[in-house]
Amino acid sequence: MYESSDLRKGLKIIIDGEPYIITDFQFSKPGKGQALYRCKMKNMMTGYTIDRTYRSGEKFEPANLQEARMQFLYSDGEEYHFMDTRTYDQVTLTGEQMGDARKFIQENMEVDILLFNGMPIDISLPNFVELKVVDSAPGVRGDTATGATKPATLETGYEIQVPLFIEEGDMLKIDTRTGAYVERVKK
Repeated sequence: MYESSDLRKGLKIIIDGEPYIITDFQFSKPGKGQALYRCKMKNMMTGYTIDRTYRSGEKFEPANLQEARMQFLYSDGEEYHFMDTRTYDQVTLTGEQMGDARKFIQENMEVDILLFNGMPIDISLPNFVELKVVDSAPGVRGDTATGATKPATLETGYEIQVPLFIEEGDMLKIDTRTGAYVERVKK
């Protein structure tokens, strides 16, 4: 059990039976009375943010979270299906739970899935993925002084801005945190 003095940014606790992560934290000790702990917390299942104030001495239950290495199997349009590589158990994430990860995920890719009491609630992709360009307009050279770009569509359907020298069929290294082009990959 955590006490209010243990509250810190990034701590994961259970409130009303659901996991929350503390995103902002302030401590204040008025001249008279108990210390106050003001917390801004994000529900890890729904994404909603709440503000709560706690007094010293209150107790909190730690969130029972596990991280499992899983392999992406397929998507049926609405849901994304994953398999635990050790136990062969399968779990499903909705498109909303996937968020921006939908832009970068490929079949057979290994990812980390965050589980709360055995239910998947979040996904962590590798920092970089390699994706193939399936559509790109030819680059038009002109009066460009610096780094001109053009749109390109990747094999997952994600559209990205790339340098003019990128062509259809090129493999690109993409940063999954920012969604930006990093470099062309030679194969």
